[in-house]
Formats: sequence, structure tokens, C-alpha cells
Amino acid sequence: MKILFMGTPDFAKESLEAIHNSNNEIIGVVTNPDKLQGRGMKLVPSPVKEYAMSNGLKIYQPEKIRKNEEFIEEIKKLNPELICVVAYGKILPKEILDIPKYGCVNVHGSLLPQYRGAAPIQWSILNGDKITGVTTMYMDLGMDTGDMILKKEVEIGEDETTGELWERLSKIGGELLVETVKQIKEGTAPRTPQGSEFTMAPMLNKEMSKIDWENKTAKEIKNLVRGLNPIMGTYSFLEGKKIKFWKVQIAGELPNDSKVVSDEPGTVVFSSPKEGLYIRTKDGIINVLEIQGENAKRMSTQDFLRGTNINIGQKFE
Repeated sequence: MKILFMGTPDFAKESLEAIHNSNNEIIGVVTNPDKLQGRGMKLVPSPVKEYAMSNGLKIYQPEKIRKNEEFIEEIKKLNPELICVVAYGKILPKEILDIPKYGCVNVHGSLLPQYRGAAPIQWSILNGDKITGVTTMYMDLGMDTGDMILKKEVEIGEDETTGELWERLSKIGGELLVETVKQIKEGTAPRTPQGSEFTMAPMLNKEMSKIDWENKTAKEIKNLVRGLNPIMGTYSFLEGKKIKFWKVQIAGELPNDSKVVSDEPGTVVFSSPKEGLYIRTKDGIINVLEIQGENAKRMSTQDFLRGTNINIGQKFE
């Protein structure tokens, strides 16, 4: 089948690679323009573009696609039989959706109709879900509202981060897309409407990354840390300095030298380079496993405490 692929991040790169290695012809790859990154502000290509370049695939990087008549005409000339879209980052107009013979299909990192939107993997972790998965669907003009084709369900690990789940689902997404294309080609692909019951997964914002010790439970704080790892991390202030938390667990037993100095959430109840850092929450204690000081690198809490004193009774704000 002649396929036009549209995608941008590493999640999409896995699907592109899977389709490229199948019995299909990639006639073009559409990805977002290169971005300025790093201290040197150098232009960096997307993971999808890097793969396309290394495999000699034709690349398109339009700034916009809506009302971009030149780009739309170019796609019409390519005459794809199917367009595969994975985390492209732009909504396709009807003019493009109507081009391919077999329509446009999308790989989405949730079990639709749950978590429509930009951040389905992140929200499944943030909400402490036990199950998630990948769905392929036919695209329409709505936001992830099209008829579903195939699904693959997976369990979420108790300590799994967004980054770890992202990597797992990206590989599953590639496999599911190959099977989806195969069934479309054979005329056996199912088509299941989503119905009216759904949830949304909106984009994340930096404001949500500050830990609310007063109102969040130990479990909610753990899920926040997991959900924002490695995207932005969570943070709190100690003596006016910003401290990032990258990995925590809910403490069962406390070290013998721990002290009940205060019932206030955010209070340090134990701190030692040997046994770590324990902080009170509204309903329990968390043990901080990976941490990052202000203007410092991410590291284990034990290593951090060898160079930075945090005392019992101090309070994170």
C-alpha cells in the first residue's frame, strides 16, 4: 500500500519504522519543522525526520497545513492510498482527510474513548490508572473522535513513569499500526464508533508541577512525580531554593531515628545520606529516591544528601 506518514516525536518514529519495515511503500514523510534547542540554539530535527533522512525517505516540513494550498496540492499529486498519522501535532483539514482512497488512520496512546487529546499517556499515570493501551482509529474532523479499528491493552506498573510507559506504548503502537494497515488492505478492518461517553487528556502546564503538600495524599504526590517524569519533573521549595523530585515511593516503615517533629505536610521527618529523605504528607510519608537541587544535576537522594544538608523538622513549601 502507498502510505504517506505524518508524525513528529520518538513515539511516532517507532510507528514509521514499523511501517517502513513492512510490505508497504512510504511515499513521503510529513513532520514538524526543525526546532531551536540547547544552549547553542541549534536547529534540531524531529526523531521522525532523523529516521526518514537515514532511510532516504522524502520529507515535508510545512509550517502550517490549514489553507496551505501548495502543500495540499503536493499531497494530491503523491496520491497516497492511506495516510498514517502518529503524534503529528497538527489537526488535519478536510481537504487532506479526503485525499487517500482508504482514509486517514491514527495511532493514539490510550484505550479510546478514554483520554482523547494531547497527553493520554501522561494522564493515565497522573490519575494512577492500572490499565491503559493503544488504539488505532479512522480520523475525522474531531479531536480523536473517529471510529476505532484495533486496540491493545496493557497493565501499568506500580512505579512506572510516563517516560517508561511512553516507550512501551510506542513499540506497541508500531505493531498495532502494521496490523491495522494489513487489515485495511485485506478489507477485514473493523470500524467501531466511540459513542458519547469519553474523557479528555488536555496538554500539561508548568503550574501543575509544584507539589501541593497540604492537599495532596502520598499516593497523589507519587503519581504526580511519576506522571511528570521525564517531561518537566515536580518541585518544591526548601529555604527558598527550588528542589525537583524525580522519583519517590510511599514509605512503609520509617528509619529508627525518624522523629515526629510536626504533623504539618511537607515536614522532613528523616534525612540521612545512608537511608535517604522522608517527608510527611497529609496522610502518610513519602521516601524521596531521586532528586535535583537548584542549578544541579539529577541524582540519587543519598548522593544529594552527601553534599547538601537537609535537617529533620525543615519544611518543603
